[in-house]
Amino acid sequence: MLTIYNEREDREQLVEEPDPSITYTYADYLQWRFKERLELIKGHIYKMSPAPAPKHQRAAISISAALFVFLKKKKCEVFPAPFDVRLPVKNKKKDNEVTTVVQPDICVICDETKIDERGCCGAPDLVIEILSPHNSSHDVKTKYELYEEAGVKEYWIVNPEIENVVVFILNGKGKFEQAKVYAGDGTISSVVIAGFKIKVSEIF
Repeated sequence: MLTIYNEREDREQLVEEPDPSITYTYADYLQWRFKERLELIKGHIYKMSPAPAPKHQRAAISISAALFVFLKKKKCEVFPAPFDVRLPVKNKKKDNEVTTVVQPDICVICDETKIDERGCCGAPDLVIEILSPHNSSHDVKTKYELYEEAGVKEYWIVNPEIENVVVFILNGKGKFEQAKVYAGDGTISSVVIAGFKIKVSEIF
């Protein structure tokens, strides 16, 4: 069951979840008014984690702030969640054609034509997901494969519990290169956002 706000009756009510046998699109997503945050991945509904823990939020704020300051007056922009990212397949960008809509914890977009009043349509240049006990397998496997397929150039997985960051870079064959792990006194240097660096100790 999901919680939906009924504007006409000014109250919350429980409703049945969308039918898992149906392949939904962004057009359907726009009609939903669920209280829970949702993502749409290849036409199927995924509930997002409960409110993030303080460790998660501290890491998100540290990285977002560093990127915001670095990107000021540059063409790339940083967007923290909640921010809808539609990932079209084979350039099918119509609302009733898009079947994947995600909300990365942080993303950087350098192509302004991908940004519209509803979020981003197309793969961000950099995506950063911050793990929580509820979403670790989802981000490590499902979203890894999703971002690789979509053509995200650089993907960070931040783990606040063990205080490390795993970085993947998309190679010329459209596959993520072997992961690099940063921890302790290490400094992450973004390949895609040229010149951007952040110490792991500054994140945690």
